[in-house]
Amino acid sequence: MFYELRQYRIFPGKMDEWLKVMEQEIIPFQVAQGMVITGSYRGEEDDSVYVWMRRFESESDRERLYKAVYESDKWKNDIGPRLGVLIDRDAISVTRIKPTPISVAQ
Repeated sequence: MFYELRQYRIFPGKMDEWLKVMEQEIIPFQVAQGMVITGSYRGEEDDSVYVWMRRFESESDRERLYKAVYESDKWKNDIGPRLGVLIDRDAISVTRIKPTPISVAQ
């Protein structure tokens, strides 16, 4: 099992709109496809910071879920095209992380 720690830079003045899209569209859609979203966070003092985490059981699980989400018509034609005005896609950082033996995230 591993996690993706995804860090995004939100454009100035767009955090509320971004959170609405994430919480009302992206997260529910991804969960409906089988994704496990373990956290969603915004910067406490920096309104350009958004971080979220997803858990995968294996690399093949991740590949299957990526395909279900990112190759879907809904993502390609509806959700994806609207995101470029909210987030800086060039600044997206994705880090794969594994819980340590004593972590409650096991």
